[in-house]
Amino acid sequence: MLILGLILLVLGLVLDIGILWTIGVILLVVGAVLFLLGSTGRAVGGRRHWY
Repeated sequence: MLILGLILLVLGLVLDIGILWTIGVILLVVGAVLFLLGSTGRAVGGRRHWY
């Protein structure tokens, strides 16, 4: 999710498409939160590990 958010963010900036930039920022924030929760050992979405 972090990588997809970064790709959309860059594409939105390069192609000057506002909706891609907005979606990219949202995906980066959500991905960062999920990464932090997962790295602390906390269960995310009812699962402790994502394979």
